[in-house]
Amino acid sequence: MIHQDKDSCCNSKLELNKKPTSNHNHQGHNHSHDDHDHNHGEMSNKWTIGFSIVMFFLGVFFANVLRADWFINTPTLRVLWYIAAYVPVGFPVIKEAFGLLLKKDFFNEFSLMSIATLGAFAIGEYPEAVAVMLFYTIGELFQESAVNKAKGNIKALLDIRPNEANVFRNNAFTVVNPEEVAIGERIQVKVGEKIPLDGELLSDKGSFNTSALTGESKPSTYKKGETVLTGMINLEQVIEIRTTKLYQDSSLAKILEMVQEASTRKAPTELYIRKFAKIYTPIVFFLAVALTFIPYFFLGEAYSFTQWLERALVFLVISCPCALVISVPLGYFGGIGAASRNGILFKGSNFLELMAKLDVVVMDKTGTLTEGVFKVQQVETTLPQDQFVQLVSAIEKQSTHPIAKAIVEAYPTTLVAENVREISGKGLAGVIDNQEILVGNTALLKQHNIAYPAAVDDIVESIVVVSISNRYAGYITIADQIKEDAKDAIRLMKTMGVQKTIMLSGDKDTITQKVAKETGIDFALGGLLPEGKVEQVEQLKKDNPASSIAFVGDGINDAPVLALSDVGIAMGGLGSDAAIETADVVIQTDQPSKIATAIHIGKETRKIVIQNITLALVVKVIVLILGAGGVATMWEAVFADVGVALLAILNAVRIQKMKFI
Repeated sequence: MIHQDKDSCCNSKLELNKKPTSNHNHQGHNHSHDDHDHNHGEMSNKWTIGFSIVMFFLGVFFANVLRADWFINTPTLRVLWYIAAYVPVGFPVIKEAFGLLLKKDFFNEFSLMSIATLGAFAIGEYPEAVAVMLFYTIGELFQESAVNKAKGNIKALLDIRPNEANVFRNNAFTVVNPEEVAIGERIQVKVGEKIPLDGELLSDKGSFNTSALTGESKPSTYKKGETVLTGMINLEQVIEIRTTKLYQDSSLAKILEMVQEASTRKAPTELYIRKFAKIYTPIVFFLAVALTFIPYFFLGEAYSFTQWLERALVFLVISCPCALVISVPLGYFGGIGAASRNGILFKGSNFLELMAKLDVVVMDKTGTLTEGVFKVQQVETTLPQDQFVQLVSAIEKQSTHPIAKAIVEAYPTTLVAENVREISGKGLAGVIDNQEILVGNTALLKQHNIAYPAAVDDIVESIVVVSISNRYAGYITIADQIKEDAKDAIRLMKTMGVQKTIMLSGDKDTITQKVAKETGIDFALGGLLPEGKVEQVEQLKKDNPASSIAFVGDGINDAPVLALSDVGIAMGGLGSDAAIETADVVIQTDQPSKIATAIHIGKETRKIVIQNITLALVVKVIVLILGAGGVATMWEAVFADVGVALLAILNAVRIQKMKFI
């Protein structure tokens, strides 16, 4: 775990309230946890700021517009007046600076602002001292508002947590806390209520609003036996479900944990800026000290301590790194919020930056580019068809593969297979009535030296071949549909700068090539075992060491290759624990076109971050030079600090208003 030093500028407003979590390291991506919390977003309430504003502008009005003698020519009154204006906004900053000093953290924005404004009071620049603190505090309010806006989409997720469950106990439904519900209990959900725990639908059907989870406004219909998830809103009728997970293990709980941790995983640019600020702040402090005293050795009697001290104080105000240290993480946080609004969950800002640099996107086929919903098309067998399909269905009941489910759904059976075992990447073997039955692909039959008709190899569709007692018995063809937006997804990825798209599939190569041709994928390879996909991606990384590679899969069978890639993207992984645990990015809507949306959001976020860095550095360097030369006053210093910070913040929140492909 990499621990960052205490931040020189507030970053706590970018963190969600979260419980401590363990470090997660994914293929060299370092996730750091900030351990320093500044809460100066709440240092001054609106009433005290309002008082300071009134006192400040009245003082300026009396001195510069009315030119009132009673105010101008009464030094004690003027000092007390501006002190009264200064204390509500200045004291919290000084208090924060003192607290950090006790922790041996001197070089931070609070100490710079405190020294600069107290020094301005010391040399009689009262309005300037108040102005610096006042506008700085107003800037903090804008920052707080901007961060709250950026967090809005993520807070919406927290708001969908159900707080009660109607559980059937002792022959009656009782309202309890969802965390007290055990697996297997029966729950009733009324119209308009949120589903409190993941479970299996017991009612014949149900219609649900899933927009809080997926970003999709269109209601979704689920049938009896299908899995419904925590946070879905029941729309049409009272339904009942049987819980399949504890609340803390539900998909929603895992997603919330993931999103809450997202801001702790920093992008490289953000980490560089923090390191820069740690070096930059003490340097400008000592330059300010030097600017105060060194001219004495060159100017002799012409040297004016007050004049050079004022320049040094201006230098200090200008040098505050707040615009950088706030606007950069705010930009990334805004990107994470914008993505969540579009049904895309990023596990950290580092993955936002990696998405912006993607060169190669490798995809699984089934469930990623195709619907993954298979239907039986044709049955060919040397046996009576009813007998044949009953035997196959009995074996396939032991599998969770989509093709197996399609066969079982088409041909339900009461037969029971014994000693069923999976042969990785090839199929299943089992025993029914003392007959050894093999169900799988042609590689399975070849492995057992079972001959089959050559014409079987020419069939393009997904095919399940069967042998009974070591003799070929027939086959079943299955069809899967390409997703509606799959072709657009590939086209949009290329417009976003992806140089190469690749599809790796465990399905037969003829089907894989057909899907690749229809969708416009550059290169495809089928007939791969899970370890084969890993080998292909490893070779791809070896051949293209400078390229950034993403893998898109279902997050279950593809977990090893998801972990191996630079960015692992789980497609439609909302209900999959493995997807949420393994992937870096989760596409909740099951739409491959969202991959291009994620890349677009990453690119726009990075563009905004670079704009903010450039703006802050250029303006600060110019005004620092002018301040050292005596050209820039405290007013220009206020603009260089607070003004630039506000401009950077306004630029950062633009991403919340953007439309993405």
